[in-house]
Amino acid sequence: MSRGDAAARRLYAWEDAVVAPRDRSLVPFARLQALVDHVWAGEGLRWPPRVRPLPRRARATLARATRLAIEAPPALPSWVLLHELAHAMTSTAEGEGGGHGPDFVGLYLRLLVRYARLPEPLLAATLAERGIAWTRDARPAFLA
Repeated sequence: MSRGDAAARRLYAWEDAVVAPRDRSLVPFARLQALVDHVWAGEGLRWPPRVRPLPRRARATLARATRLAIEAPPALPSWVLLHELAHAMTSTAEGEGGGHGPDFVGLYLRLLVRYARLPEPLLAATLAERGIAWTRDARPAFLA
């Protein structure tokens, strides 16, 4: 997750204000792949992305994802991992898609509710307050 994407700044501000204070868990790198596998299977998907170390030169990036890989530091907040999983689910193997549009936000919200146990009414209300659109029935890009 890069903090430099202008289109994503409102979503990042929402995460900082709403999500991060409610999910303070920190997952060590050695446990990330097991969590990725668990969430991926829980969503009825096969062939989860592989977790690999985030390159040291990626100083402005907390983590990043494509359909095939998630790059992460030595420890990662679980909400950031869910954010990156939503990216992986809204990207294709060719790297198309992703972004922070309504389908991404809809999948991310579903993951936050299901796996971080955050209340959907609160998330939906605070997204609406900030004018952030989300697709209620968003599906992974490769299933659409």
